[in-house]
Amino acid sequence: MSEEEYLMHMAIADRLREARAAAAGRAALGSRAALAGDLSSATGKDTSMNATRGLVVPAGGGKYLDMTTPGRFAALKLLGHETNESIMLFEETVPAGTKSLFHLHRDSDEVAWVLAGEITFQIGDEVTVGGPGTCAFFPRNVRHAWKNTGSETGRVLFLYTPAAAGGYVEELLNCPGPINDDERNKLRERYRWEVVGPNPL
Repeated sequence: MSEEEYLMHMAIADRLREARAAAAGRAALGSRAALAGDLSSATGKDTSMNATRGLVVPAGGGKYLDMTTPGRFAALKLLGHETNESIMLFEETVPAGTKSLFHLHRDSDEVAWVLAGEITFQIGDEVTVGGPGTCAFFPRNVRHAWKNTGSETGRVLFLYTPAAAGGYVEELLNCPGPINDDERNKLRERYRWEVVGPNPL
């Protein structure tokens, strides 16, 4: 691991510790959101949304999801129910070599914005490599995949619109631990993800 990668991991770990400490403090005060594991606001402000107001998730905020692979995790920033099912958005940290399924979504378009690292995307039969600032659009019903083909840990912002397909990622928050393939397949079916084969990248 390079020194830069080590420092990035330490900074992320510090942010997560601070967010967990803030959530624990709110739990001690009886905050219902903190008791549910909500790290969405270091200030303790209500971050739920209704039809007449928006919300702000501060830096380091969101709901933490361990992706069960060492160094791979996500910060879920906007959940479907918080945006009236308009969008679901999360930032994923992806170590070198990490790859997605080769899949499609029946009910949502997906956007990926590379924040750090080198990510290779396949959309249909087209393959493109991009670094920070690269944005990819995956239309619903189009098979797609991605892979961190760089030598360093990457970070990618993913967005689903409408939020339906993001329900799969949100549901993983409710799992007490790793789930087996059968449970994972049932979740994918529920949120209309279709795996079309092994990742070709």
